[in-house]
Amino acid sequence: MAIWLTADSKIIVQGMTGGEGTKHTRRMLASGARVVGGVNARKAGTVHEGLPVFGTVAEAVSSTGADVSVVFVPPAFTKDAVKEAIDAEIPLCVVITEGVPVHDTTEFWAYAVAKGNKTRVIGPNCPGIASPGASNAGIIPADITTPGRIGLVSKSGTLTYQLMYELRDIGFSTAVGIGGDPVIGTTHIDALQAFQDDPGTDAIVMIGEIGGDAEERAAAYIEQHVTKPVVAYVAGFTAPEGKTMGHAGAIVSGSAGTAQAKKEALEKVGVRVGKTPSETARLMREVMQSL
Repeated sequence: MAIWLTADSKIIVQGMTGGEGTKHTRRMLASGARVVGGVNARKAGTVHEGLPVFGTVAEAVSSTGADVSVVFVPPAFTKDAVKEAIDAEIPLCVVITEGVPVHDTTEFWAYAVAKGNKTRVIGPNCPGIASPGASNAGIIPADITTPGRIGLVSKSGTLTYQLMYELRDIGFSTAVGIGGDPVIGTTHIDALQAFQDDPGTDAIVMIGEIGGDAEERAAAYIEQHVTKPVVAYVAGFTAPEGKTMGHAGAIVSGSAGTAQAKKEALEKVGVRVGKTPSETARLMREVMQSL
């Protein structure tokens, strides 16, 4: 089992003909993902990497039955690309693009809500979503882990990869990189709810980072709604106050948004929090051995 992305998912790539789109389309195909086409209005009717290129997302969906779109278009055009996917009512839109203006993200997120939330947006500025052994939509390496029963949700791409690799012998149902921007389409809570409801997931790894209150809100949700064991890691214990670190959303103001505050909120509701990614993997290993 998996959440949101399965072996039956049919993927299209918006921006497939660009450099990044081409490279990662090849990687997704090599992983066994069912990539069925791409979208580029200027190259409609051509073939790229052996796949048809369509003029619009709606045309791609109509012709291929696609239910997932991965967005690799430049930041200036991302808003329009995502809104086009929403108009086509594609169930899942994974936005890889980094550097999307927050105002644009806010606009297409609100657009999805106004259209009835028929399209789940993951990202922007994220590595995507992978269900090992089934499908891969984005840039997560396909060969670093195995299928299993751990669910992973993370703000950080590189920490996603590290935890997947360190727990590769146990394996994952699905790993979701939600991105670290101040405004994102899918949250920790969304993923926690999906993993809680997924019979193929036994335990959950949650990776957060300094800035904002997403982890504190996730802790409150876990207390009320999650019965499966959760292990967490919060990046940024050594970050200086008031300085943006890495992701645009990772900025601390006073005591709000600190790694320590997030750690305390999570531990208060029974979540085991590792001090390092490797310790977090060890804690999850202990959890899985106890189940």
